[in-house]
Amino acid sequence: MKKLLIGMLALAMANIAAAQKFEGLAPTPPMGWNSWNTFQTAINEKMIMEMADVLVSSGMKDAGYNYLVLDDGWMTMERDSLGNLVPDPKKFPHGLKAVVDYVHAKGLKFGMYNCAGTLTCAKYPGTRGYEYQDARNYAAWDIDYLKYDWCNTHGINAKEAYTTMSNALRKAGRPMIFSICEWGVNKPWEWGAPVGQLWRTTEDIYQVFDSVHSHGTWDALSVMRIADLQDSLRRYAGPDHWNDPDMLEVGNGMTYAEDKTHFSLWAMMAAPLMAGNDIRKMTKETKEILTNKDIIAIDQDPLGIQGFKYSDKDSLQIWFKPLQHGDWAVCFLNRSSHDAAVSFNWKQTPVVDNVFHHTLNTNIQYTLYNVWTGKNEGTTKKPFSATIKPHDVVMFRLKQ
Repeated sequence: MKKLLIGMLALAMANIAAAQKFEGLAPTPPMGWNSWNTFQTAINEKMIMEMADVLVSSGMKDAGYNYLVLDDGWMTMERDSLGNLVPDPKKFPHGLKAVVDYVHAKGLKFGMYNCAGTLTCAKYPGTRGYEYQDARNYAAWDIDYLKYDWCNTHGINAKEAYTTMSNALRKAGRPMIFSICEWGVNKPWEWGAPVGQLWRTTEDIYQVFDSVHSHGTWDALSVMRIADLQDSLRRYAGPDHWNDPDMLEVGNGMTYAEDKTHFSLWAMMAAPLMAGNDIRKMTKETKEILTNKDIIAIDQDPLGIQGFKYSDKDSLQIWFKPLQHGDWAVCFLNRSSHDAAVSFNWKQTPVVDNVFHHTLNTNIQYTLYNVWTGKNEGTTKKPFSATIKPHDVVMFRLKQ
């Protein structure tokens, strides 16, 4: 028995060491829409097809949102007699493959959800013990993206569980983005790069700006609380391996200024941009935020550098992000509940990215392009001064 256990342990360790995800699927942070934030398990094929339609008609697809991800609750409460997951016939009367084909026909990619535990977070069948079988089914359904959660995992080793599923996807043969949704509990940034294309870094987000939301046994985090936890992780992120601070809450109840700030921060952090609102009902302002091409270009910058918090004093934060061709992004953020004055002398204030070794060149006169107004607003020849409204931002692309 002892030899058998040693052999099983050696096999498990070899499996971990052999992790090899599909490379090149996420050279920039993935973008798309996910059903969970607004709908939880109240999903069905009509709604998903409508979302695919609106992703195209609203201009979101053209802006880069190309993954439609179906979250928890898509399957029946039991596997079939062969151990296969079964799409809920009440929610998906024409079968899941028909929905996938519809989404693909729109020029979009289809993502879905399961969990590393024995049950999903909503108590549907998890994948533990069925990794290779489920991966084969996902490949047969032409799935492009798998979000893999971490509920009901008592006694399970996270690195082993995610590596096993990553290898199962590889064995199934269809390239899929693998989203490690482990909430940062076991520091996936330290081992996730060969396993998946992105990994969650915190507990779930909630549509509040700067507090927590209690779910009884755990707390969901606000936009700013999540941002607070990211800066020390930036060295782990880059093309094809991204820190994921969770989905977007833009359009889900915060103020216009707070939604702008949320979207700005996620772009500065090179975060995956997964919309979580009901895009069929979004306001003109929400659509303008989500499809702002200048903000998205900062998020999707090919250098793939996660930005950093340069300073944080009296609730006034300054973030910087190096971009390709020597450009920079800068975000002045007022976290407080009252107006805040900001002043920044470009020529006398050194800005150095000590992790990725970029320095803002004080000898260059950059043009200040305001990515929210779409206008040039001076240069770095003169110091910048402004008054920023509560929970709002001023954000520039510094162009040479």
